[in-house]
Amino acid sequence: MAFGLSIGFAAPVFADNLPDIQRLIKHGQHAQALEKVDQYLSSRPKDAQGRFLKGLILTEMNRPADAIGVFTKLSEDYPELPEPYNNLAVLYAQQKQYDKARTALEMAIRTHPSYAIAYENLGDVYAKLASQAYDKALQLDGANATTQNKLALIRDLISTSGKGNVKPPAPAAIAAAPAPVAVQPAKPAVAPSATVVTTTPGAAAPVAAPTPAASPVAAAVDSKPAAAPAHDAASDDVAKAITAWAKAWSRKDMKAYLAAYASDFNTPKGMGRKAWEAERQQRIGDRPGKISVTVDDPVITINGDRATARFRQHYQAPGLNSSSSKTLVFVRSGGKWLIKEENAR
Repeated sequence: MAFGLSIGFAAPVFADNLPDIQRLIKHGQHAQALEKVDQYLSSRPKDAQGRFLKGLILTEMNRPADAIGVFTKLSEDYPELPEPYNNLAVLYAQQKQYDKARTALEMAIRTHPSYAIAYENLGDVYAKLASQAYDKALQLDGANATTQNKLALIRDLISTSGKGNVKPPAPAAIAAAPAPVAVQPAKPAVAPSATVVTTTPGAAAPVAAPTPAASPVAAAVDSKPAAAPAHDAASDDVAKAITAWAKAWSRKDMKAYLAAYASDFNTPKGMGRKAWEAERQQRIGDRPGKISVTVDDPVITINGDRATARFRQHYQAPGLNSSSSKTLVFVRSGGKWLIKEENAR
């Protein structure tokens, strides 16, 4: 069984200092990494990836209370991201606060129903809670053979879990490294073992579980380095697709803008494709005045030929200036990443 902290990264442009911070983490220079991330956050206090990195660094420095504070605030500011909830669950599990861990994982699943690692971790928490319940039952009735067998099965499950391959989901990168490389850190000292998410809010190929002695972040970086280039390239391609889409929108290039969408794009409210394109033409191509569309560093998750990008979109036009959270779901088709779904709030 494995709980996990994820650090996956993807952004069209590297954020200042964050790659350096990642290198410091990789080499175990946590004090220097913490100093640099604090400097970074002093000018960007709302930056999600920087804050996520700080939580990971504090976890590595054995400062769970501070790490919990960081991930708690991050989950409040970015409730759509499942990774902070997952990492909170890991920290709570390390402290044997399994009810809190369960609640955090349920929140992760609620925000991201396809977040496989959270389901696995939730199963681990339930197993531990079951073990505690059977222990209590045997204290009250030590001769109950059925309860003894159940407890033995649960303990065997706990002791053997974490072996083999673990498949971390694709959390969202938040703004620094070139791609969301979901990494499987070492198992924290809890029973059952914990999978800490070290992917700032990206999916990776199955990663063999590291040895218990390895640190979460170090294992994340070293567990399967060969997988990184493919995910880096895919994440870069998605980031470039987002940039091209925003630029086409800004210059009212409707041909390039509409070409960014897949042929089976999920149009809003079941609208027909032609009707949707006509509406976009009216709102973009026929709109008078200049349009500016920019996006903050996206959090990109890669899962095979499917990718999810979360970011803050800023829109400016005569009489309108808005900022909203947006999620784009991409599919890879003919070597291109095309928009399959688009959601804003």
